[in-house]
Amino acid sequence: MPQFPDTIHFTGLNTPIGIEWSARNLDVIGEIPADIDGAFFRAVPDPAHTPLFADDIALSGDGMIGKFTIKDGKIDYAIRYVETARYKAEREARRALFGQYRNPFTDDPAVAGMDRTVANTTPVWHAGRLFMTKEDGLAYEIDPETLETLGRWDYHGALKSETFTAHPRIDPETGEMFFFGYEAGGLCTTDVAYCIADRDGNLVSEQWFQQPYCSTIHDFAVTKRHAVFPIFPTTADLDRLKAGGPHWAHQQELESWVGIMPRYGKVSEMRWFKGPKGVSAFHFMNAFDDGDLVHLDICLTDTNAFGFMREAGGVHRAQHEIQGGLTRWSFDMSKPGDDFESRPIGPPGDMPRLRDADQGRPYRSGWYLTINPQGGPPLPGGPVGVAFNMLLQIEPGNGRIDAMPLDPGMAINEPVHVPSTDPDKEGWLLIVIDRQTDASGFASELWIVDAGAIAKGPVARIPMPLPMRAQVHGAWVSGSQLAAAKSAGAHQATPA
Repeated sequence: MPQFPDTIHFTGLNTPIGIEWSARNLDVIGEIPADIDGAFFRAVPDPAHTPLFADDIALSGDGMIGKFTIKDGKIDYAIRYVETARYKAEREARRALFGQYRNPFTDDPAVAGMDRTVANTTPVWHAGRLFMTKEDGLAYEIDPETLETLGRWDYHGALKSETFTAHPRIDPETGEMFFFGYEAGGLCTTDVAYCIADRDGNLVSEQWFQQPYCSTIHDFAVTKRHAVFPIFPTTADLDRLKAGGPHWAHQQELESWVGIMPRYGKVSEMRWFKGPKGVSAFHFMNAFDDGDLVHLDICLTDTNAFGFMREAGGVHRAQHEIQGGLTRWSFDMSKPGDDFESRPIGPPGDMPRLRDADQGRPYRSGWYLTINPQGGPPLPGGPVGVAFNMLLQIEPGNGRIDAMPLDPGMAINEPVHVPSTDPDKEGWLLIVIDRQTDASGFASELWIVDAGAIAKGPVARIPMPLPMRAQVHGAWVSGSQLAAAKSAGAHQATPA
């Protein structure tokens, strides 16, 4: 393998692997619960070529789609590159052609105007189709059985937005998918496209509005009545990009905003609330209605958690100095004004997960990751440079918090939730765990954890034959969903 830069983005858990591989009948320590039948898809950034610039970052890695297939207590694994236009161009050239993160002005002239997305952030399942997404471009459809890339997805030409979020929200009752794209009209524009696809996967609504400034809108939320768009002051600037600078720079003195509109309404009905200066959040546990109140539970920090984003804005703080916590923002839609209430409901952390059935509704339990101060130094790696080493379960209704701390030298990736057939059980969490084996070596396992008793640790462990590069997000798709899609031939249609 060629020599990658000796930075946190290419060492530790971020060490490139660059191998497409598969394995059948993986060893199982313990017993896989009978409830678990389906596939755990993982989005894994992994650069296929050394970068053009030594200061490249982990988020630029080519997207790979990983898949744990679990059935009858047996488990297989496979991982393949998402064959984006960018990946195919660089594979043909046998070298990197695209430059700095989300800056086309630094690319090799041979790829001018080519789709730059690496589709490396979130696997999304909707209406029998599997997509790999990254918010700087459109989604790519993936065959859920073979992991073959089928093509870029634009709803057969109906979608006009140039981008598709990595965090759509799917209503558990209606089956609709609510999503958006920012920089929808092009690089550094303030255009945001708010879209709805029906349960059959048809695009039925696309409305555009302007955000207060061009910010990184990584996530949003829907309730049964509202769509919620938080805006945080990490901004893009076209002149800075043309000068070869970074796409994102955090502006600590700039106010945050939250736009709320009826989820089936018009964007002209958007109401804007003014938030605190300099704060940041990339992921939201959930949002739900409570009479006239809209509650939004967010993984809030007092500055941007990504070092390269905050340093580009002149904010120089060590990772361990960043403050924050799981925070509830409550908006009273019956009162005039642009203020709202804020209160902490949980410790600092990120990568939240809840039951799919609780999406947009009051919820009993949620899970997210944090760093255990008693767990020893966190392992280097992941998008922000340090890995999480503890899983939390929170019950916001009563304030109860449970924890699954890891031993020193271990790291934990975002879990996915698998529902149980037993209505009295919380279900199961599937989580990839990494363990340091020597100065530069790591081993990985898939853990299966009782979602209602996380302190007990895994009920089953599946050691992996190769180390696993850190994932960003994952998705669980049941065996019945996969079978129905295969029967209908939904993923056989070539995207527009």
